[in-house]
Amino acid sequence: MGAILVYIESRSGRVLPGSFELLAAGRALADATGRPMEALVCAADPTEPAGEVRAADRVLTVAHPALSPYLPQAHSAVLAAVAAERQPDLVLVGYTSAGLDIASSLATRTSRPLLAYCRTLRLDGGTLHAEAQAYGGKLVASLTAPLPAVAMVMPGAFAEEAGRGGSGGEEVALAPPAALDALGMRVIEEIEPESGGVDLTQAEKILCVGRGIGEAAKIEVAAEVAALLGAELAASRPVVDSGWLEKARQVGKSGRKVAPRLYVAVGVSGAPEHLEGMGSAELIVAVNVDARAPIFGAAHYGTTCDLFDLLPVLALRLREGG
Repeated sequence: MGAILVYIESRSGRVLPGSFELLAAGRALADATGRPMEALVCAADPTEPAGEVRAADRVLTVAHPALSPYLPQAHSAVLAAVAAERQPDLVLVGYTSAGLDIASSLATRTSRPLLAYCRTLRLDGGTLHAEAQAYGGKLVASLTAPLPAVAMVMPGAFAEEAGRGGSGGEEVALAPPAALDALGMRVIEEIEPESGGVDLTQAEKILCVGRGIGEAAKIEVAAEVAALLGAELAASRPVVDSGWLEKARQVGKSGRKVAPRLYVAVGVSGAPEHLEGMGSAELIVAVNVDARAPIFGAAHYGTTCDLFDLLPVLALRLREGG
């Protein structure tokens, strides 16, 4: 049997949280089928991120200046070369900005089927079985594909902590492919978004407003509840795109990835891009009148009452110390 290969994303020498979720998925599949699990770390200097990968049986590293900062063409070339050399049965890639770049490229280069938006994975003999989200999570599709295959895994589908354990496996340095010396792309400059004085990644409590809030003026009642809870006020992308709150408060794939102890989502539908940003929260409470909203699939507690009925009453109770 071939291995399960996990593509690891790193930045500034640290493994990104979503990659620990992938390691958890890979470890579960490896243990269930007796396959080895390998993790691939690509960077100008992969030493530090490779040291964080403890759950894999083997950590493959590729070092080259073109790999940091992240460059899609470079990472796609490495992953394709490693897949061709190692011939894994399954390659796991996260549903992230980088994953969207490289998963389809890998599938095309290696003629492997690609299952995207996966929230569950199972291997049965030579077949991959998955449940995948569609239409923003409102539908779930049951998919199968013959091995070898590529799977792009939804954030929050597997517990991050389960991928942080392990005793660490053998580290194997692989030669960078020659294609890295003849790339047609290069990074000119990295521009970090302005923080606006808010760091949601450090917040223990967050109250997030979504499109259901309706208009900018109505955010005030949510802001009051957030203040009474001692929580930071955050927003989904539609709220930020409408100019109702600043970009620094956006949670999601194109915003911040957060992991607070408490995450209250009011009027948030729960698109995959948003779930990517908050799926690791310890306790998720959802308020949405649409009982089919995908956010309820991630929430620990939820209600379909009108947020404009709930928030004023909640604010009153909090002011009274109830």
